[in-house]
Amino acid sequence: MSAPVRIGVNWGSLDQALLAALMDENSRQPEPLEAGAVLREALVRSAVDSAAQAVALGLPPERICLSAKVSGVQDLIAVYRELARRCDFPLHLGLTEAGMGSKGIVSSTAALAVLLQEGIGDTIRVSLTPQPGETRTREVVVAQEILQSLGLRAFAPMVAACPGCGRTTSTVFQELAGRIQSYLRAQMPAWREQYRGVESMKVAVMGCVVNGPGESRHADIGISLPGTGESPVAPVYIDGEHAVTLKGDSIAEQFQSLVEGYVQRRYAAAPTGAPQGPEPA
Repeated sequence: MSAPVRIGVNWGSLDQALLAALMDENSRQPEPLEAGAVLREALVRSAVDSAAQAVALGLPPERICLSAKVSGVQDLIAVYRELARRCDFPLHLGLTEAGMGSKGIVSSTAALAVLLQEGIGDTIRVSLTPQPGETRTREVVVAQEILQSLGLRAFAPMVAACPGCGRTTSTVFQELAGRIQSYLRAQMPAWREQYRGVESMKVAVMGCVVNGPGESRHADIGISLPGTGESPVAPVYIDGEHAVTLKGDSIAEQFQSLVEGYVQRRYAAAPTGAPQGPEPA
């Protein structure tokens, strides 16, 4: 099957003749719309009209994917809701010029999550301004995590970790959570070939005994680390049951070993038709 052709419009380089015509038409209305609404209408009409012209020139409709590049969260939501209402073409979502760091991540997530939850969108992108020397791989990770957080796709096991509080003056749980998350992502290229469904595994790294055991039981495998003033032991829960209690200075290494063993046992390749781990979302 031939690759899809993306037809995109960008509000930074919109057809000025179309925009001027719509502005003039709007000014003659008894109750004119605000300029932003006219700009959004121009984006939608430009995308839909361009697709119609492509079809008229012989491009099969099933090969067309529409994209509207907007940098405002509410503008993006409004434009794509209208595109979804007016056409049946696949839609490529993405907030352009989202910005750097947490601002870009939050803005992209806010816009895409609303639309995806409404069933709007067929492909997505995340556009982040990288720090000097930074690779662009973070954009892919953020896009994957948006889809996985919404339960739409699964790419790698996710680690649930507590935010920390007065009971967790140590940084042990933060370091372990980061270490386990990095380890899981590093293992995925090999695991994806060996262990079907492993990308849906849930791991918990909790920082104290108050909420830790309960949260750990909700994960496939979880650990509750000792908080401030607590006994220096760390109970591990597997499939909702207390499996072992770790002690000593090598808790991180012991827990990583338990995760490896759990993956091998639960997600190991089985004969065709035999039960395996959960299917990817």
